[in-house]
Amino acid sequence: MTIFKKTLPRRTVLKGLGAGVALPLLDSMIPALSSAHAQAAKPAKRLGVVYVPNGMAMKSWTPATEGADFEITRILEPMAAYKDRMLVITGLNGARSNAGVHASASTRFLTGAIPARVESDLQADVSIDQIVARQLGQETQLGSLELALDQNDVFGSCDIGFSCQYTSTISWRDANTPLPMETNPRLVFERLFGDIGTTDPVVRQQRLSNDQSLLDAVSDRVAELNRKVGPGDRAKLDQYLDAVRDVERRIQMAEAQSSRELPQVTQPSGVPDTYEEHAKLMFDLQVLAFQTDLTRVITFMLGRELSGRTYAEIGVPDSHHPTSHHRDDPVLYEKVTKINEFHTRLFAYYLDKLDATEDADGSLLDNMLLLYGAGMSDSNQHSNRGLPLVLLGGAGGAVKGGRHLRYTEGTPISNLHLTMLDKMGMPLNKIGESTEPLDLLSNV
Repeated sequence: MTIFKKTLPRRTVLKGLGAGVALPLLDSMIPALSSAHAQAAKPAKRLGVVYVPNGMAMKSWTPATEGADFEITRILEPMAAYKDRMLVITGLNGARSNAGVHASASTRFLTGAIPARVESDLQADVSIDQIVARQLGQETQLGSLELALDQNDVFGSCDIGFSCQYTSTISWRDANTPLPMETNPRLVFERLFGDIGTTDPVVRQQRLSNDQSLLDAVSDRVAELNRKVGPGDRAKLDQYLDAVRDVERRIQMAEAQSSRELPQVTQPSGVPDTYEEHAKLMFDLQVLAFQTDLTRVITFMLGRELSGRTYAEIGVPDSHHPTSHHRDDPVLYEKVTKINEFHTRLFAYYLDKLDATEDADGSLLDNMLLLYGAGMSDSNQHSNRGLPLVLLGGAGGAVKGGRHLRYTEGTPISNLHLTMLDKMGMPLNKIGESTEPLDLLSNV
């Protein structure tokens, strides 16, 4: 019988000068178990959600064929390398609503609920990410992370008669509590690694003006740790710390650039001045959060509903929301398709990072359930029918990819919610408008 010797606590944190760096799972943290038990140990499951606003160019998204031989469409093309781990899901409907179409799109994406038409006394339902966070959060430092790229600086009514909070989040702690989405990489980084102990702006500015990096502050501890672990762990640790330093460097660069005079001065300090770099930086932070097991649940909005962001860097200087009402005009439809392609290209960057990051006997991607999609299908018609959805990752072996699944028209998205909770090991009898789990997924 082979016995593994446990030399480091799983929650080892390197500290120095008020800073703290959580570590990824190292071989030296494996519990003292027999080889048979070690092989049988299940890796931690994780849940990720990435949301895109203003619907989709559905003709360029939906595969014509079903099953394993489905073709990769234009918008799915950036994710083609992950076809064998991809479940394209067609036919699911959002909750029925005749008003507040954008508010309903983002709200029902993870709750299945229709928002109440008020600008106060919000009413929806708990989102599935928070159901998962309640259980998995008992084993992590942070229950969940809620992130976005558009600032939360809009108040009052966005979708006529509906609070802007509905269109600015997809996560709900309970029926009356929407969770704010953090947009500033610096604040996300500090939440994960920082330890300044106060939100006082003077103290924060002193911390930001200090040229010493987080890793420099714990350099002695890193050297001490390297003497305790084997060569495999040293290589893994070096790779992880290089990633932390790169993220830190990019945040500092963004802050240095934040004082530049820009055509649209909309980003706060710490936010890069291009959408692509902002998105990639936030994706890198998510990988670090999963890698260190600081949280196992993250939701991320690539844009809020009704977003008027422009995408001049891809040749679409037009405002996103007005352009999404393309009226089947070929020129406008092409612009919407380009925006959707850009989003999936950024998402593929995230997939590459997750797949390249070791986790247990596989990668982070192997051991997580990752949902990508929109709460609206044909944006020109504000349709909530046949939502564009794709599941990736293996959820630790619980989900088999490589298929396009088409469901009967009218199947509620809450059936997917029910199935996702089951695959995360948290089965429920009913949620939202659910009728039953999705059969083709349930039998995998």
